[in-house]
Amino acid sequence: MLRHCLAAAIAFAIALPAAAIAADQAPAHTPTPKELLAKSQPQEWRTPDPQNLLIMKLPKGQVLIELAPDFTPLHVDNIRTLVREHYFDGLAVVRVQDNFVTQWGDPEDDDNGDKSKLKPLGSAKAKLPPEYTRPFDTKLPFTRLPDGDVYAPEVGFSEGFPVGRDKAHGQEWLTHCYGMVGVGRDADPETGSGTGLYVVIGQAPRGLDRNLAVVGRVLQGMEYLSGLPRGTGPLGFYDKPEQRVGISAIQLASELPPDQRPKIEVLRTDSATFTALIEAKRNRRDDFYRNPAGKIDLCSINIPAREAKAQP
Repeated sequence: MLRHCLAAAIAFAIALPAAAIAADQAPAHTPTPKELLAKSQPQEWRTPDPQNLLIMKLPKGQVLIELAPDFTPLHVDNIRTLVREHYFDGLAVVRVQDNFVTQWGDPEDDDNGDKSKLKPLGSAKAKLPPEYTRPFDTKLPFTRLPDGDVYAPEVGFSEGFPVGRDKAHGQEWLTHCYGMVGVGRDADPETGSGTGLYVVIGQAPRGLDRNLAVVGRVLQGMEYLSGLPRGTGPLGFYDKPEQRVGISAIQLASELPPDQRPKIEVLRTDSATFTALIEAKRNRRDDFYRNPAGKIDLCSINIPAREAKAQP
């Protein structure tokens, strides 16, 4: 009997630390994005400047694009001119390359197009100096990502956009993450005027960083650009006119009366909630994620946008 009691006591003593270890290893709950956003404060959200908000109207829906004048001011100004003068109205999506980009502009600007039929640019410029980077500016808000990057000495977020920085060379630039909008060009760096634009729809082609001007980011309606049929021609161009997706109009929100402008707000990337979102994604723990990565890359972080809440 004594032997059995001693064995039971030893077994119980061993079980106690094992239970404690099991409790310690139980997955802690990492707040979900929905939970974090629900606790965000009104001042952590911003309304895009209507001078920087493009409304792109496609057959299946509306796309909202926020421009980034602090990073590519000349291109943004030229795009505003093109939009105000209705350059894009009646043009088309001309290229959808799988896992790469969707591109829109004048179909006659293709290699096989008739240059004599190109739509006039009005008062917009046909050539611009390349704006692949901008001077490093410590006055711009910047939320640094702590995990490093392959393509830049430092990365993070500024004014709602993913950014690469190189302090040693005094440069910073917008990066080619999913949903970012860039300016197409020919081999001549000055040929990117904004008449042909593209949006990244696949794995981030970061090798394009500092080789093309990036002018903004899609805030809403990405599905209407990423979900289009892929082009069957070289580089994903549509080889038949009937395959192209028409653009009925692109306009600036500032051209509309205030009560007709899109009601959208974007989480500030210099807010505490955005920092918490980054950390939650870097170190996610729950019943499914037992081994958090402890790291995250720049283009794996979504910047939340939502319908603006009505003011009381």
